[in-house]
Amino acid sequence: MLTDRRFAFVGAGNMAEALIRGLIASGAVPASHITASGRRKDRIERTAERLGITAAHDNAQCVAGADVVMLCVKPQVLRPVLDQVGRDIPREALVISVAAGIGTAAMEAQLAPGQRVVRAMPNTGALVRQSATAISAGSSATEHDLEVAKEIFDRVGRTVVVDEVHLDAVTGLSGSGPAYIFLIIDALADAGVKVGLSRDVALELAAQTVMGSAQLLLQTGEHPGKLKDQVTSPGGTAIAGLHTLEAGGLRTTLITAVETATRRSKELGEAAAAYVHK
Repeated sequence: MLTDRRFAFVGAGNMAEALIRGLIASGAVPASHITASGRRKDRIERTAERLGITAAHDNAQCVAGADVVMLCVKPQVLRPVLDQVGRDIPREALVISVAAGIGTAAMEAQLAPGQRVVRAMPNTGALVRQSATAISAGSSATEHDLEVAKEIFDRVGRTVVVDEVHLDAVTGLSGSGPAYIFLIIDALADAGVKVGLSRDVALELAAQTVMGSAQLLLQTGEHPGKLKDQVTSPGGTAIAGLHTLEAGGLRTTLITAVETATRRSKELGEAAAAYVHK
């Protein structure tokens, strides 16, 4: 589905490079079919040489002739970028954005009428091909467009399709989620050091424990509560530790963090809508 398509990556940061690497490594897209642009000419040229793709001198050159345009820029940069090159994007091209909080309606207002847009929310797991990504369709995008987008992001992890109304929640949960998990791993490692382990050993054990637990859940399909119960023996160590976590309000704190991040995503979207309707 992707092999014959030409890709334009506007923005060549870590997320764009992760996606490009995933597409090439999986054999889905030849490097010769990928062009990328970025603010720093020296960086984009180094990236292009390293990956075997084409470096564009500017965004307009990048999107010319593209079948799929990947907008891999930060939310505060997306609007000026679309002001600059939104009408240069080929009318028949599929536009996919990873900018958090910027809705498809706001993007469509800066693109040609009827432009097909898909919005995606991946996370930094894409750097190791373990992203959790959610995608949603704009007003003109088709089921086939969603299939194309899903195939792209499946190259760097797992992908789900949601209604756009839920993408702010996705941003609050999995988009921002790696930051929460890194904090938890760091805290677990600190705890290991406190009870006598070396820093390196504690960090490796904490990270591997999080990864193994996640893989167990995904591969078995079991409810996390059931898996928790399998580890928790009567009067044992796990239940003692769980009691402390519950007393400290871990569940409430994580729920509140996701809610707060979701609100921030909505604020970004509202700011974008206000910008395009000035």
